[in-house]
Amino acid sequence: MDPLTGAASPDLRVDIGPLHLRNPVMTASGTFGYGEEFASLVNLNRLGAIIVKGISLEPRRGNPPPRIIETACGMLNAIGLENVGVDRFITEKLPFLRRLETPVIVNILGDSIEEYSRLADRLNDARGIAAIEVNISCPNVKKGGVAFGTVPEMAAAVTRSVRQATGLPVIIKLSPNVTDIALIARAVEEAGADAISLINTLLGMAVDIRTRRPRLANIFGGLSGPAIKPVALRMVWQAARAVSIPVVGIGGITTVEDALEFMMAGATAVQVGTANFFRPTATEEIVAGLEEFVRQEGLSSVRQIIGSLKTG
Repeated sequence: MDPLTGAASPDLRVDIGPLHLRNPVMTASGTFGYGEEFASLVNLNRLGAIIVKGISLEPRRGNPPPRIIETACGMLNAIGLENVGVDRFITEKLPFLRRLETPVIVNILGDSIEEYSRLADRLNDARGIAAIEVNISCPNVKKGGVAFGTVPEMAAAVTRSVRQATGLPVIIKLSPNVTDIALIARAVEEAGADAISLINTLLGMAVDIRTRRPRLANIFGGLSGPAIKPVALRMVWQAARAVSIPVVGIGGITTVEDALEFMMAGATAVQVGTANFFRPTATEEIVAGLEEFVRQEGLSSVRQIIGSLKTG
């Protein structure tokens, strides 16, 4: 109910498989810390879901600096998946998150299928977790460092192992560094994913022309922000047409207009990432913008927007 007008609030509810959200706006992993860092800036209970930074079995220190730089319309990062590890996450970070009304989704990462399976099993028994998002852009150390998300068979194998290890909803986060995103999307759907999210960052680099050295110590980094939005939007549209499970759109979403584009292209929900760094209130603003758009369009639900793109 709108406190000013007394009118019924627009229906922003969406379902990501068995996961029910009050609205379709999530935070993207790696851009919102463990949630508590933004508690003084954002009403966390206003969001659809909070996705925490990627969690591994053991703590990771990440890459040496410099590991983040600004680019035209975006940023490159080579953080190296720094995190506290699953045990410290459960004991130190999860207690705060349990107090929220907003569902908490844990992003997981590993260097082998066994690591993904063990993480999923460990989190399955931890109270306060609504779903697991699986980062398959990580390198498979047992296969020469090839990223799980670039080979359909490997992507399916990770999905299957996580699915077997947990009863929680499983969202597979797809890499854009592939030739056929629809092929990967179908592979993880067939392996048991409840939903897919895309895109993860694009590989990029930058050079310091004075020192003639890479501007990132890791040489390569992940490109994110508004610069990648057209690529992300295209891939979301392709993936949504290829699978029957829900698709979560990610990539350069900074305004409600951006979110609406992704939903019209077939996304059931969206994740806001890089915008959290330069406009921490972006998520709340997008929720409010969706409410206003639904009102203006005379819709009964935000779900009427999903997949409404006209291409004919």
